[in-house]
Amino acid sequence: MSMFDLTGKVALVTGGSMGLGLTFTDVLAEHGADLAITARSADLLEDNAKGLRERHGRTVTCHAGDVTNENDVRRVVAETIEQHGRIDILVNNAGISDLRGLPSEWSDHETFRRVVDVDLFGVWAFMRECGPHMLQRGSGSIINISSILGSGGSEFVNPWYVAAKGAVLQMTKHLAVEWADRNVRVNAIAPAYFVTEMTRPLFEMLGMAPWIESRTPMRRLGDPESDLRGPLLFLASEAASYVTGHTLFVDGGWEASRGAWQIPPSHFSWNKDFPQAGTPYEGILPNEFEQWKSGIPGIHFPMPE
Repeated sequence: MSMFDLTGKVALVTGGSMGLGLTFTDVLAEHGADLAITARSADLLEDNAKGLRERHGRTVTCHAGDVTNENDVRRVVAETIEQHGRIDILVNNAGISDLRGLPSEWSDHETFRRVVDVDLFGVWAFMRECGPHMLQRGSGSIINISSILGSGGSEFVNPWYVAAKGAVLQMTKHLAVEWADRNVRVNAIAPAYFVTEMTRPLFEMLGMAPWIESRTPMRRLGDPESDLRGPLLFLASEAASYVTGHTLFVDGGWEASRGAWQIPPSHFSWNKDFPQAGTPYEGILPNEFEQWKSGIPGIHFPMPE
């Protein structure tokens, strides 16, 4: 278990004020790391930092900033090194999405630029700024938070998010190869569907959880507290000292199964003023699955006369 001990390490976590950032910062502090956390909201950062200090007794500093602002990124990294003396672990967690479900053929360019700016450029900016520091010290672990949607297409009409998260996976591989000789590891975690502030409206308010669960081999949504703490700790620690360029899918089997929708997702009908162009596949409706329960004629019951 000593391989998972982060005592003496300093972790910088983006998006450290809410969502999965709360889970990531907590597991790092629980296992001994001091923290620098950054996000746009100074108040939310301080709320998280206060709880981390009380629960784990670690040094936690807050650095409000925007991951899309190069000056903010430089300042946050410089402040972290000045106040902590080093950065051993970088968790690139900050990200946004878009829940309108607008068909890609009618999507707007501004949303594409905004999401890619946060979800891709923000990841690059912090790797670029922390990279020289880690490379000169000859050690470091960078963990980029991508998504299961970054590894393939899906029925979720969110092209900007898919593009950004897919690029993060490719950039993770490239920098892992380039920086491996100086002992800086670069890996990614690709979660499937977890209930966070960003996804809660879909899963709880709109009741989409059963539909997602039906597409997931483990038949449930992910729980940040029980399902993501271990993967993050592994990649951050010396237990993963020979692991780099790897994407760890935390997805209940989603990546292994994939497959297209069988019944039209409800979000296809959200945008009444912007319906899908052309004539989309309607799905296998009405539902005639009941006939499957009897089995195969001639195997599970006699062939009809």
